[in-house]
Amino acid sequence: MMAAVLNRANIGPALVSVDIGHDVYAAVTDPNTAFWALVDKTRIAESLAGGPLLDAYRNKADTFARELHALRFELKPSGVYLNPTERCNLNCTYCYLPGEQRSGGSHMPTETLLASLGKLRDYFRSVMPEGHKPRAIFHGAEPMMNKDAVFAAIDAFADDFTFGLQTNGTLLNDAAVEFLTSRNVSIGLSLDGPSADITDATRRTWGGKSVHAKVLAAMGKLKGYGSWSVIATCTTENLPYLTQMVELFHANEVPTCMLNTVRCTLPGARGVKPSDGDMAKAFFAAMDRTHELYRESGQKLIVANFANILIGILAPTARRLMCDISPCGGGRAFFALAADGGLYPCSEFIGLPSFNGGNLLTDGGVEAALASAAFQTVTTRDVDTFSPCNECAIRHFCGSPCPAEAYEMNGSMEKTGAFCEFYKEQVNYALRLIADGKADDYLWDGWDEDTETVFDLTL
Repeated sequence: MMAAVLNRANIGPALVSVDIGHDVYAAVTDPNTAFWALVDKTRIAESLAGGPLLDAYRNKADTFARELHALRFELKPSGVYLNPTERCNLNCTYCYLPGEQRSGGSHMPTETLLASLGKLRDYFRSVMPEGHKPRAIFHGAEPMMNKDAVFAAIDAFADDFTFGLQTNGTLLNDAAVEFLTSRNVSIGLSLDGPSADITDATRRTWGGKSVHAKVLAAMGKLKGYGSWSVIATCTTENLPYLTQMVELFHANEVPTCMLNTVRCTLPGARGVKPSDGDMAKAFFAAMDRTHELYRESGQKLIVANFANILIGILAPTARRLMCDISPCGGGRAFFALAADGGLYPCSEFIGLPSFNGGNLLTDGGVEAALASAAFQTVTTRDVDTFSPCNECAIRHFCGSPCPAEAYEMNGSMEKTGAFCEFYKEQVNYALRLIADGKADDYLWDGWDEDTETVFDLTL
């Protein structure tokens, strides 16, 4: 952790104050190092040069700067998103993959998938410590459309990768669930509404049929399994129902969910984009409800995308997701393999041919892709270098996601994404929870077991 709640502080020129909307506390931060502290908001202006906080921070500033730089620029990939097919049996309004791929695209042949995993295994062995397995997540379009290849790969490389599967859930029959759970594969589902009419507004089959009941059935099959989750993509269609969504997830004993802002990479998603203010209001109400449910029942429902914001503040290097740091994890912490063998910084870029870094099996492999202009465009995106991010006090708790969204929606990597104001308010909400001593209620039990406290000052 980088700082503790403080009762008073002397704030020097390196630190800036942030009104987090708390009755008692404000935040102070050095935007360049992501150092932060909470201070009595009535005493911010006291003694701007000197004092215990500033003195203690100056002693650690270089260490914090090196730690942040390593997190942002010195990582080696430790995971891959595997897209074994271009096809999907759903036609979701906001999908980031082009419709022509999802409706008539190709499967990756089993032999090609196995050869690809062999080459990926060799790459990860060259960059990861011995005994550490890389994560391999089968991802969208809909991987279960190419189930035979996926299941063959899981069995063939069980000793080499930690596998996950992100699926719309409609093809998870009893046999598939038994196969996946018996091999400890993490399973992610998607559901956008507490009732069929709300889900159906954005997620339907190509023929317009509802999938809501099938996803609920899949959730029932997974109840009690230790490693599953559900994603709800937040749009104008379901935003008024986010509180009911978390109630549904909690009632179905979902251990982890995500309430993701819709990614506006392709035009279809922009038509269901909520405003930042509406997103914040609904999201925080849903988060408040998860806390009430936990207090009532003792059962946590972890909202992973928000938990990652909290961890990114409390212990930056312990964060589990890499969308809210700049550069993001695409091409640095992970990369994506498309069904045609192309390598991309992230699955979000697969519908954008200019971000293809080459074919895994025929064009020089992972190292060549990481060095390609396609990847470098993403991995060199730096919020310290462009406005308004370079003037933002919380830029390293936010990361200005998503680069694919910024590039396609706003025309440049040196632009913000779709929800700048919401991300600012999300950080403020997280800091208020820290100030009130509630942060652990929103985090996985034992989240800090492998962390070390490096700065702790209370005055």
